[in-house]
Amino acid sequence: MELACFLPNVARMNDWTSETVPALLRIAAVTTATPDIDATERIYADYLGLRTVERAAVSESLAQSWGCPAASGAAMVTMLPEGESDVFFRFVEAPAPDGYRPLTTFGWNAWEVIVDDVHSLATRFPDSPFRVIGEPRPLQFMPSIVAMQVAGPASECLYFTMESGDRDSSILPPPSGFVGRPFIVVAAGEAFEPLLRFYVDRFQLRERPVRQSKVQVVQDAQSLDREQTIELSAIGMRQRGNLLELDAYPNGEGYVAGPRPRAAGHLPPGNAIASFEVEDLQSCLDVAIASPERRQEAVYSGRRVCSFTGPGGELVELIEAD
Repeated sequence: MELACFLPNVARMNDWTSETVPALLRIAAVTTATPDIDATERIYADYLGLRTVERAAVSESLAQSWGCPAASGAAMVTMLPEGESDVFFRFVEAPAPDGYRPLTTFGWNAWEVIVDDVHSLATRFPDSPFRVIGEPRPLQFMPSIVAMQVAGPASECLYFTMESGDRDSSILPPPSGFVGRPFIVVAAGEAFEPLLRFYVDRFQLRERPVRQSKVQVVQDAQSLDREQTIELSAIGMRQRGNLLELDAYPNGEGYVAGPRPRAAGHLPPGNAIASFEVEDLQSCLDVAIASPERRQEAVYSGRRVCSFTGPGGELVELIEAD
């Protein structure tokens, strides 16, 4: 039984079917849209140990760059995990649309976070704003890796993963503290092949076999039969342990998966934006929502930025490396 969307692939990290030089270097930030930013900031500090590095309002130009004009003026909080200096968790206040549930819609569906001790972390969650949807369990084919899944206070989904064995030789990035950085982001779409081809062909991401997998947290969220599989693969960025997982959710008559509801002009609820570092922005200029700009907010530090909407409706932000 698979534990989370990416797990069948992360357990076989040497099964690359293509050797390329990926244009996506690493995950630089993940942005969650929340209806109560003060509560979310406090929860992430109290339960996950994140520290706030910036409080601001979304500028009109930043909102326009996301294609979300109603986000202009929204409260924004940027936080860092323990021991990290340039991989961010960011939160933007946005109305919560009726009927949204994690792991049931197209777009970004989960942030995967490296942690030091997933069992100790799990003891913090009973009676907390985090709802455990997958208890800590070892991977079937690589039992030194242990993972759990939770739904957060803003209906975001987080996967927490640890290496319990030799971390120097592990396929996972080392944690910088008790809770470290996001190292996998998960996007879902209506069909697998358009997702895969868009990211592989545009960004030369390294491929591995595509699998039909039973994913219990998705089955539970969507009330799927236990034998229902989803088509998925995790494709590689340039830096160690940075992956983009692509899932095709069963959809159509009899299924619940579909486009994500959102308040007009605002960010999508929950897992809203994945930001990646790139050497240059050339690969996305033809699909950019707005022309690249140099931005001074904490996530960008004066670098050029632009955004686009991916084939599953996911909002992608690219940040040019120094």
